[in-house]
Amino acid sequence: MFNTLICLIDSINRVIFNTVSWFVALMVVVMFGIVTLRYGFNIGSIAAQESITYLHGLVFMLAIAHTLKINGHVRVDIFYQRLGPKGRAIVNLLGSVFLLLPVSIFIAHASWDYVSTSWAYFEGSREAGGLDGVFLLKSLIPLMAFLLFLQGLSEIIKSICTLREANHGR
Repeated sequence: MFNTLICLIDSINRVIFNTVSWFVALMVVVMFGIVTLRYGFNIGSIAAQESITYLHGLVFMLAIAHTLKINGHVRVDIFYQRLGPKGRAIVNLLGSVFLLLPVSIFIAHASWDYVSTSWAYFEGSREAGGLDGVFLLKSLIPLMAFLLFLQGLSEIIKSICTLREANHGR
């Protein structure tokens, strides 16, 4: 059952990551277009410029859980790198239970009013000609917290399984 849950959570975050990773290429194309139009033809577009912000938000907020899954976040691992699998599992377990999950819950809770207020009046761009989807962009905050929470659960289960295997190996 634990392996099924791990696979499900990891798969969800992998699919999301594989999808949003294409947005990086799209950002390059859009930015190239913006620069070409601005400096080559003296044409500007607020909506095109804001689309870069939206794409950045999508990439960073939705890929953060997958980055946790692949152990890609920056960490100060002076001691961690010297630990064996059991020691790393303990550090990951404690870090996830006492730091990651509470921070994810806090972010989701703290952002709820912020996002719901934005949805209440379908907040749009403050710039004339901008994109009218700021409320959608803000919705990424609790979604990111939820995905990070789920991946944290997966990491906790992986750590517990590693510790069980280490104890059965004795």
